[in-house]
Amino acid sequence: MRMDTGMRLLVTGGAGYIGSVVAAQLAESGHDVVVLDDLSTGHADAVPAGVTFHRGSIRGEDAAAVLATGVDAVLHFAAKSLVGESVAHPDRYWDNNLGGTLALLEAMRVAGTSKIVFSSTAAVYGEPERIPIAETDPVRPTSPYGESKVAVDIALTEYARMHQIGAVSLRYFNVAGAYQDGSGTWRGERHNPETHLIPTVLAAARRGEEIKLFGDDYPTPDGTCIRDYIHVSDLARAHLLALDATAAGRHAIYNLGSGTGYSNLEVLGACREVTGLDIPAQVAPRRPGDPAALVASSEAIAADLGWGAELDLRAMVADAWTFAQLTAQEGREAGAAGAAGAGPAGAAGTAQVGGSAR
Repeated sequence: MRMDTGMRLLVTGGAGYIGSVVAAQLAESGHDVVVLDDLSTGHADAVPAGVTFHRGSIRGEDAAAVLATGVDAVLHFAAKSLVGESVAHPDRYWDNNLGGTLALLEAMRVAGTSKIVFSSTAAVYGEPERIPIAETDPVRPTSPYGESKVAVDIALTEYARMHQIGAVSLRYFNVAGAYQDGSGTWRGERHNPETHLIPTVLAAARRGEEIKLFGDDYPTPDGTCIRDYIHVSDLARAHLLALDATAAGRHAIYNLGSGTGYSNLEVLGACREVTGLDIPAQVAPRRPGDPAALVASSEAIAADLGWGAELDLRAMVADAWTFAQLTAQEGREAGAAGAAGAGPAGAAGTAQVGGSAR
């Protein structure tokens, strides 16, 4: 597929995990990249070298000032993304994820920026009716986080219809791994708290802690939840293709996953293999609301854009382990392993992981 180069691009949330990897790949592809991030969850040192950084909000003058410099397209990652927090404080998610995006879309309209790639989530599907999940399946989110992402999709469809913007929504499944750019700099997960399975297990391995798995009685081959994992490098590559595929007046939606499901025990086994450590684990009762399996169908993006996942689970774990060791040595670690999971934190020395990395 043809790739446009030399565009001026705004990456909102570009100091975060996924946004910074996408910003790095965009810069390496010859684009002029500007990152806008308020650093509420991101890290300034994650912004790639040579990329312009503005600390600020996607609302009001901050975004408008950047867009006024002549931005060709926006890649929109700025959002709150903790499911549990969204249940406890849904107002924050509606205000930030929907309200902030509406303000950004309006600023784009005023500035004449007509292309956007939106960071969405598999959380929009809720409890799936079938596996693998296709884009045509019903959206029935079970949290305000997922609901806010559905609402943004509706807004994007309307802006495409009314204002002829070109929009692509990418619904991520479980993103993992780390990315090393051309300068040798690594970017990976530094969430606080950390709720994702692979970095939580690896943090526990490094600290000699025990992992607590929620549920071993699901209707799966080994009794633990199955999830679809995708390497952050593969995910970022999809954004570059989506950017080039935006079409005026059209809002396209694609799933991003590997199409392969891995159980919690398989992930734990991969972490043990990569680290060479016998990471202890115990089983706790399953958490309410954790589906037995979530696996994506990515046939649509493969057919339309020629994209497919290339890196497997072991590569995700190996890259995440490299990044975890580097950040620990540099003192840049963010979240504690014991903070993971949607339930209450466990006792000291225990890291809790559930069925979903989202």
